[in-house]
Amino acid sequence: MIWLVAFLSCIGLICGETPFNHNVHNERVIGGHDAAPNTWRWQASLQHDSYSDGFFYHICGGTIIDGFHILTAAHCILSMDPSLYRVVVGEYNLYEYDGSELFIHVERITVHPEWTGDLGKGNDIAVLRLAEPVYNNGFVEIANLPTHGQMLPHGFTCYITGWGLMDYVGSVPAVLQVAPIPVVEHSVCSQPDWWGSLALNTMVCAGGDGVISGCQGDSGGPLSCFTYGAWRVHGVVSYGPSGMCNQVSKPTVFTRVSFFLDWIYSVL
Repeated sequence: MIWLVAFLSCIGLICGETPFNHNVHNERVIGGHDAAPNTWRWQASLQHDSYSDGFFYHICGGTIIDGFHILTAAHCILSMDPSLYRVVVGEYNLYEYDGSELFIHVERITVHPEWTGDLGKGNDIAVLRLAEPVYNNGFVEIANLPTHGQMLPHGFTCYITGWGLMDYVGSVPAVLQVAPIPVVEHSVCSQPDWWGSLALNTMVCAGGDGVISGCQGDSGGPLSCFTYGAWRVHGVVSYGPSGMCNQVSKPTVFTRVSFFLDWIYSVL
């Protein structure tokens, strides 16, 4: 597995407590900048109670896809016990209580049935059903999804968001990060000096310039692209190179949402 080994070693660095005092340590998008408050409102933080002690640790991102459901990556699921997870939406600064957050526990976890634990074989996608619905508090929004089978052209600019590592030494930010990231079409990403056979047509590659990339802690979060007059979530952060995440010709790889729409809707 490519990114997962490094990813699991970071769990526990990101610590959330109670809603009114949830100081955390977290990770961020490499090459990004602070997102403006109250933007990217479909972004979620998936948090795990690693020690069953009531302290939740941010492990991954996620996307609000309807009032009860969050889309994330299958490799973010460390246990199938939903009581060990909560989702935070309307989140901005993980070090502070902003007053915009909704803290909701998870009721059910559905992992794609063809997920094997091998990132290179794809199907890195999961849907969480929440115990209570997300309500519109002015800081959350249900994501638009792409059309069935939609592919993005080479060089199309999308945006990656999350609280992932900001550099290879593990520097961390407090607030949500965002960065523009160009799509790398499959015919390029699957070349031997790129990701080769690990890049499947069920994935979207983006980046690879050696500057901007996702990294540990961004997994499960959205790749947001403005298509057909609206922001749509075209990808779920899946993997990237171990070690330094922003390597030339090794773009961030996302699960392609347009390929999995039938499965997503069957879960909903």
